Amino acid sequence: MPESVPVRCPVCRRAHVCTAPSYPCACGAPTAVRLDGTVGPAVLAHRAWEEEWVTVRCTACGRGNQWPHPELGCPCGTFLRLAVSDTPPAALHGPGPAAPAPPPAPDPDPASVPAPAPARRDPFRPVGIRTARDAVTATALYLRWLGYRGVRRADQRPPSGVGLAAHGLVARVDPVLRPAAPRDVECLWLTAMTESARCAYFSLAGYDEDARACADTLGVPLFVLDLTGTPAPVNGPGRALAEAGAA
Repeated sequence: MPESVPVRCPVCRRAHVCTAPSYPCACGAPTAVRLDGTVGPAVLAHRAWEEEWVTVRCTACGRGNQWPHPELGCPCGTFLRLAVSDTPPAALHGPGPAAPAPPPAPDPDPASVPAPAPARRDPFRPVGIRTARDAVTATALYLRWLGYRGVRRADQRPPSGVGLAAHGLVARVDPVLRPAAPRDVECLWLTAMTESARCAYFSLAGYDEDARACADTLGVPLFVLDLTGTPAPVNGPGRALAEAGAA
């Protein structure tokens, strides 16, 4: 269970008790940022993308996941960035479970070796969307659930919204309350073409009819984000990506 730590706002001196949110690792185990109660919070005056994420290593599988840096909104109107412990979770909570024994060597006779069963993903565990930042977090979690590695902020910024990138994929997250237009889809597709990558579009307000037709022509997967944080595919390429994942 994530631990709670006392936090005092340096502006109004209000006392709070904060608990870092827990997110699911790709292996299914819950992971949480370790808060450092011995260091006071920092007043968040401006945002930089490289400061928005913190790497947390899963104690079950050892995978390094990037989760949003924990923050707190004080009733006085001050936003605080909470201090995070540098101590790895494995050292704090003990070693993770022992690695399973290796499987027995396969039978040398090819005829007796069964075909491998297709991999099955655990159910996606969404996070609720209340802000534009939540929409980006929900999309990043979904891309990791699909199997994409190294999800991060894209080097090339889209005309609007937020660009995400992973190994072999670029994605655009549109948290604005207007349907995406054909030009938005085309810009994402062109960006993916220049990077020789696949692409996917995630929108809170959906897409107009021309944007959907454009995406179908270009093969761009479209997803709509609901307020539970669950992306739903709304065209054929989107459904194909949701079923196949990053494979």
